[in-house]
Amino acid sequence: MVREAHRHNTRSRAANLTLGSKAGQPLKPPCRPGFSQNFYTVIVSRDVLHGQSILKDTTLSSEHVKFEDCQRSREVGFVSSDPNFSVRPDGSLYAEQELANLSEPVQFMVTARGLHDPHIWETTVKLALAGHPHPLALTKVGIEEMLSRAWDSQPRVIKFTRKHQRSSSANGLRRQKRDWVIPPINVPENSRGPFPHMLVRIRSDQDKAAGIRYSITGAGADQPPSGIYNIDPISGNMFVTQPLDREERASFHLRAHAVDMNGNQVENPIDLYIYVIDMNDNRPEFQNQVYNGSVAEGSKPGSSVMQVTATDSDDSTTANGMVRYRILSQTPHSPIPNMFTINSETGDIVTVAAGLDREKVSQYTIIVQATDMEGNLNFGLSNTATALISVTDINDNPPELTVRTFSGEVPENKLNVVVTNLTVVDRDQPHSPNWNAVYRIVSGDPSGHFTIRTNPITNEGMLTVVKPVDFEMNRAFMLTVVVSNQAHLASGIQSSLQSTAGVTISVQDVNEPPVFPVNPKMIRFEEGVPAGTTLTVFAAQDPDHFIHQIVRYSKLSDPANWLKINRTNGQITTMALLDRESMYVKNNVYEATFLAYDNGSPQASGTGTLQIYLIDVNDNAPVLVPREAQVCERARPSSRVNITASDADSDPNVGPFVFELPSFPASVRRNWTISRISGDYAQLRLRIPYLESSVYEIPIIVSDSGNPPLSNRSLIRVKVCPCDDNGDCSATGAVAAAGLGTGAIIAILICIIILLSMVLLFVVWMKRREKERQAKPLLIDPEDDVRDNILKYDEEGGGEEDQDYDLSQLQQPESLDHIINKPAGVRRVDERPVIAESQYPVRPSLPHPGDIGDFINDGLRAADNDPTAPPYDSLLVFDYEGSGSTAGSVSSLNSTSSGDQDYDYLNDWGPRFKKLADLYGGGDDD
Repeated sequence: MVREAHRHNTRSRAANLTLGSKAGQPLKPPCRPGFSQNFYTVIVSRDVLHGQSILKDTTLSSEHVKFEDCQRSREVGFVSSDPNFSVRPDGSLYAEQELANLSEPVQFMVTARGLHDPHIWETTVKLALAGHPHPLALTKVGIEEMLSRAWDSQPRVIKFTRKHQRSSSANGLRRQKRDWVIPPINVPENSRGPFPHMLVRIRSDQDKAAGIRYSITGAGADQPPSGIYNIDPISGNMFVTQPLDREERASFHLRAHAVDMNGNQVENPIDLYIYVIDMNDNRPEFQNQVYNGSVAEGSKPGSSVMQVTATDSDDSTTANGMVRYRILSQTPHSPIPNMFTINSETGDIVTVAAGLDREKVSQYTIIVQATDMEGNLNFGLSNTATALISVTDINDNPPELTVRTFSGEVPENKLNVVVTNLTVVDRDQPHSPNWNAVYRIVSGDPSGHFTIRTNPITNEGMLTVVKPVDFEMNRAFMLTVVVSNQAHLASGIQSSLQSTAGVTISVQDVNEPPVFPVNPKMIRFEEGVPAGTTLTVFAAQDPDHFIHQIVRYSKLSDPANWLKINRTNGQITTMALLDRESMYVKNNVYEATFLAYDNGSPQASGTGTLQIYLIDVNDNAPVLVPREAQVCERARPSSRVNITASDADSDPNVGPFVFELPSFPASVRRNWTISRISGDYAQLRLRIPYLESSVYEIPIIVSDSGNPPLSNRSLIRVKVCPCDDNGDCSATGAVAAAGLGTGAIIAILICIIILLSMVLLFVVWMKRREKERQAKPLLIDPEDDVRDNILKYDEEGGGEEDQDYDLSQLQQPESLDHIINKPAGVRRVDERPVIAESQYPVRPSLPHPGDIGDFINDGLRAADNDPTAPPYDSLLVFDYEGSGSTAGSVSSLNSTSSGDQDYDYLNDWGPRFKKLADLYGGGDDD
């Protein structure tokens, strides 16, 4: 009865729709007026029943039929196809009249019409009483009975009814009065046919008087999805042409029309409501194939674990869409096979027994089955999903130290040394707060020499030294250590006795360096103490009291080399005067560093710093600045010299200073006067109205305020010069004041000109030399250049008769056997050897003239050593003329010129043939 292919196509559609629900709505597309759903399922609570009846005007449910009015100004009225029920303007459903009962679900069509809008919107509403028994259980027998009753029954005849004209009012639409109500047409989904299948017959009372033509309109006929229903225009038989799917469309609203042969309406249209009867053709579908949940170990029975949810696309008000859950299997079966149970209606999984222990079972695998038909395994469709339940850890296992006593050793005076590792065992979840160990030292370390850090990987406790220990103070430590977790123990879990242990630490003695009791040490002395003065004893102590060792001293740092230290007792003595004004003294303090070392093994040494605060004495006379100045030759108020006195000493051996001019020579006080402005400043100016331009050295005596005071006679070089209107020295005046005459200036200018001339001549000479070097092509004399000369080597003599030559070598031998039969590997002397050629030096593109000689020598040397270069040290056979040649010796040819040849054309061949033209062209001159 159920088609599997269709079941797969409709599997993803949910059948349980919630009226007016706003939760979980997806993002809305652009607003379209109309009902929010095509099908509403409204559950009527039994609280609305008055006995077994429903009173008139009783609101059936809090759920509403929701109509989207995008314009928010359209007046919409609702009309129900069932006279017993109606819809208020707010979308609430109510009873139009008193009903005896609602024992079976009721399904009807709701139509929305605008008062001033021709558009019509439709939806289907199904009412079902909460918890009502199903009169026809959809078993296999029930399905066959329903199909037989709804599909194979004799088709009904529907006649057009007489209707009053529709009336309207300003208050809204009123439902039309009918002579009787046409019941809806029920069609089961997934029918196998045959198709087309006749549903009803439409008739008009006037079909006997005149020819009537019938037609149907609406969604499913002439509107999408078109072609599902059609009608025989003559007989009025209405057919369904294909199987229906309730999950695609649960109802259809068609209108039947009757017209005469001319197309004139003879009957008012009647409304036909077709409802698709749901079949159990969809399996329950889990939202996930694998669900993950968790429960804490040790949870009590009834603890919630997780929820699984399956949906069925079939009608949720019938058994077809009512899903029930059950657990098929549990893995593992520890401690019992049924540790969990599931609520058959909600899918909530809870524990039913105690004994969950993560240390024994950390995860359970549950196979859950969802079955429709209210869980009827014989007729319902089922599906399964997997639930993975993880048992989460609680701190129900206290950490336990592996031994009761730990031990370790540590050298004295060492930091961040791991003395020993404390090992612990914890059965809780590794690397979680229930497992991570926290160690505490509860006794044995009042000074805080040790701490215990936890290794994050191994969970071991690393007992570490954080404050140096002293063998002379403590030779051993006895610690008590307690270990716990980061998380508190679970309720009812007690700490273990093995969470406490003792730690014995032995301190190892090492050779410690000598220590200066006061470091740095400050002493005070006046500067200027003579060499050999004993300043102090800077002695160090050896902390190793149980070992007798000798301490020796040496100087480590003495920037001014003023001090020395006694090697045995540390006595500090001066080697030079201590000067507070030295560059090595900072803020009156001089620092020196000394080394103290013992004779232990290994040797240990310590350093100490001696700070000497030098008390100032008046040992520096004041000095004046500036040492040079200039004034105008005529006394002016602004023509004066400001003088500043400075002293290297400190207070009270500095200012206020006393400035005065000496009495000798007398011209100083006669021409100049000095006055003190403040303790450190004075002014020098002319006493007389005019002083000749020159340079004057003026002595000034300045004294400080020390006890006794120190004085200093300083010379200030003052240039007296004529000044312009602004009081500045003119250029001529400045030169004159400097003491340079006109002759000296001219001599200086002449020297400068001579120096510039010498530099210019040197540059010209260097340029010329460079040009000569570039112009000279070779390092040889041009007369010896062979490129444009004809060289005379020697005379040949009188011919071959005058030479002792063997000319038989020039003739072709009678036989070539001695050449053909030449042994292999013997090189012919009259041919080029077949060996690699020598590499000759490459001449640079722009060689320096000085390198040409080296280039020629390298080329000659390579040619002399090249066995492949001709000649090959043999006579070559070129051709064989034959025996008995009529030609005589070539010596008989006369090579002398007849004198009639004209060689003047050689002059036109260029300079290379100039020698030949001179030799042969000038015959008349010879």
